[in-house]
This record gives sequence, structure tokens and C-alpha cells, in this order.
Amino acid sequence: MAIGPVEYIVVGFPENQFDGTIIPALADLVEKGLVRILDLMFIAKDVEGNVIGFEYEDIPGEVAGLAELEGEAGSLLSEEDIEVVAEELEPGSSAALLVWEDVWASPFQEAVRRCGGELLAGGRVPAVVIEAALAAVDG
Repeated sequence: MAIGPVEYIVVGFPENQFDGTIIPALADLVEKGLVRILDLMFIAKDVEGNVIGFEYEDIPGEVAGLAELEGEAGSLLSEEDIEVVAEELEPGSSAALLVWEDVWASPFQEAVRRCGGELLAGGRVPAVVIEAALAAVDG
């Protein structure tokens, strides 16, 4: 099975403000076949600096839509991944570490491979940077 480009993101929640609001948006991407969740881990650091990490199906309490979120979560992320994210977290905050396949990009990636091409560079530009650049151009 061909797999599209895979990427990860870390979304931080200062003061543990995660309330599940992002779940419907993520579920919509999955339902539309745009992404496939390969792993999703939540990481929290309490005010004393203790760290806990758990897969999304093990999240304590009921967060709307989380149990229904389809994916193949599990086993890609390690304790080391948790530690790396936790180093950046302030005490009393949390983060979601998400690994997904960009299913939408798979046909393009296959076309690049068929013609002998290879990815030389890539990156993600934060939305706030683009918004500021566009405002400066329009402004």
C-alpha cells in the first residue's frame, strides 16, 4: 500500500485549556479522506513538572467526539517523543502530538516518484506569519 506524506504537529494548550474543540475539525478531515491519523498522544505537565502521556483513546474523562475519532493510533510515538514535547511545556500545560498521513497528497507524491523526482525540502509556515506577510503586501 502506498502511503502519502506523513507529518506531525504539536498543538499546545497553555494552562491545560484543551476542551475537545479541535476534535470535530480533525474528525472532518478524516471523514473527508484528507488525512489518516497514524498516532495521537496527549501530554500533560502538572504544576510540579510531572509529565504524563496517554493515547487519545485513554484520555481521562469524556471529551466530545474523541472516542469516535477514527485512526490507526498506536505505537509510532515513543516515550522519547513524549519527553521531547514535555521539555517545551510549561508546568500546568498540555499538548497534543499528532502524526497523520496527508492522504490528499498521495497521488502527487506517487507522480513525483514515477518521474524519478524526489523531495528535496519541505516545511510548514505558521498561519500568523503568512497573515502578517499578506497584510504587509495589501497594506
